[in-house]
Amino acid sequence: MANPPIRTITIVGGGTAGWMTAALLSKLLMGRYDITLIESEEIGTIGVGEATIPAIKVFNEMLELNEAEFLKATQGTFKLGIEFVGWRDGRDSYIHGFGKIGIDRLWLHTHQFWLKMREKGAVKHFDHYAICSAAARKGRFAPPDPRRGPPMGDLDYAYHFDASLYARYLRTQSEQRGVRRIEGRITQVNLRPEDGFIDTVTLQSGQAIGGDLFIDCSGMRGLLIGEALGVGYEDWNEWLLCDRAYAVPSVNPAHITPYVTCTTRDAGWQWRIPLQHRTGNGYVYSSGYTDDQTAVDVLMSNLGGQALAEPRLVKFRPGKRHKAWEKNCVAIGLSGGFLEPLESTSIHLIQTGILRLLSLFPGQGFNAADIAEYNTYTDDEYRDIRDFIIAHYKVTEREDTPFWKYLKHMPVPDALRRKLDLFQSSARVFKRGAFELFREESWVQVLLGQGMCPDYDPNVDIIPEAGIVGFLRDIEAVIEDNVNAMPRHEDYIARYCRAPAM
Repeated sequence: MANPPIRTITIVGGGTAGWMTAALLSKLLMGRYDITLIESEEIGTIGVGEATIPAIKVFNEMLELNEAEFLKATQGTFKLGIEFVGWRDGRDSYIHGFGKIGIDRLWLHTHQFWLKMREKGAVKHFDHYAICSAAARKGRFAPPDPRRGPPMGDLDYAYHFDASLYARYLRTQSEQRGVRRIEGRITQVNLRPEDGFIDTVTLQSGQAIGGDLFIDCSGMRGLLIGEALGVGYEDWNEWLLCDRAYAVPSVNPAHITPYVTCTTRDAGWQWRIPLQHRTGNGYVYSSGYTDDQTAVDVLMSNLGGQALAEPRLVKFRPGKRHKAWEKNCVAIGLSGGFLEPLESTSIHLIQTGILRLLSLFPGQGFNAADIAEYNTYTDDEYRDIRDFIIAHYKVTEREDTPFWKYLKHMPVPDALRRKLDLFQSSARVFKRGAFELFREESWVQVLLGQGMCPDYDPNVDIIPEAGIVGFLRDIEAVIEDNVNAMPRHEDYIARYCRAPAM
């Protein structure tokens, strides 16, 4: 055999990235490889990635997790989208909801008709035309029902959950399938002199652990990919100014919303993520535009409930490794890059990194073509998500603080500039490749919500104005009727997946 299979996989680091990797590899590779995970309880994890996007359901289904049991184990709730508060002018609010917007007519999408009638003052807020956004506004939730067709068949959702509990849950699943966990701090990474591949890692105890394939889940430190193999880091701070966050849990309010809230502040933005047992809060900010004490004060004065711990500081660099796969090491999670959690993509990037590895899984030859393909696809994916996040900052009417003034007037990457120009000219969005995560619906909701006022597709004028008015009113009415028939989010959780008290 020209490229015989490897035998051993060593995962360095636990947390969400490590245990997601261990869980899926141990499940799909069906015991054909020896999998070891090394982690140190002394180091701990960041543990603030609590919001997800709908693709997480695919990951859980691949693991054959029972949804109700998983939500109980992780204090999980449901997520229909993200509310953005103040991103346009400091006083506005819109929801980037999952699922479809309205229904198509001819080959044209709902937002094109809405744009024409907005000029005449004949439409409601855009949230009324997407079922997930409308349901989120009313605090309602129900799972999709494809048998009923649109809009209930178009509904989509994700989860909020405690990331540390999710890692613990997946650890149990992984160990039951034979993953060996070793507790210990790595003090040295040993490279093979003949080719620079990782040979072994040495623990503080003196134990040396080898492996054919090493997966770096060591977090932002990048112990293997960065420190040992010397793969550099591409910094995106010229567009993404935020480089720090304070995080703190608080007591839940009276109602648990089925959405994340992201509210602008003078030098960044604040998240609020509702779980069953607490609310996760954090202030993501730029250290160049405010100081740490001011950031703490802003966060603590805007919790909406009593704090349950002291705020914890997380420092980060927005950007990515020049390569996610080098020699016999693959970086998964924060070791490969960091994008602020504005659109809840951190856990998704872990997921796609694992699936991409499975698609290009190496033999002992570690073929250069496979590695290059992995790195190219990863690079494209990160840049696409980066541009979507940058758009939230660039498309704004705000320039009331130095932070927002810089962002409004900054030059942006060429690919994003082309996308914004196209949308401004005709409200059109086209995907350029399979790597692009965000669909047209996402770009439309965000760009309209941020304040863009594009021209509509001229073919909208094919439909008589009276027909357009009736079409949009029908969408409003059908969505409202379906949303009003849904149970409250808290009631659905109580009936389906109430977690035991902690």
